[in-house]
Amino acid sequence: METVPAEEVRIVVRRNGPYRLYGLATIVDAEGNEYARPEGEWVHLCRCGRSGTKPYCDGTHKHVGFVAESAVPPHSQTD
Repeated sequence: METVPAEEVRIVVRRNGPYRLYGLATIVDAEGNEYARPEGEWVHLCRCGRSGTKPYCDGTHKHVGFVAESAVPPHSQTD
């Protein structure tokens, strides 16, 4: 498992799964209301659009056959 300093925010794309958000980021809705954040070093954010706990992942992607690109295309990598 990756360790990230608390002051750094990092989003890791999981293969055919959610985004894993590390760091102390605040997540707000379209109206500016802050979502309660689960305890822990990281949270999973829904990427399939089917979670019942959006914006957080509830594992639904495993049951609906969610498949998505999970790697950076060669032309958009940073050096």
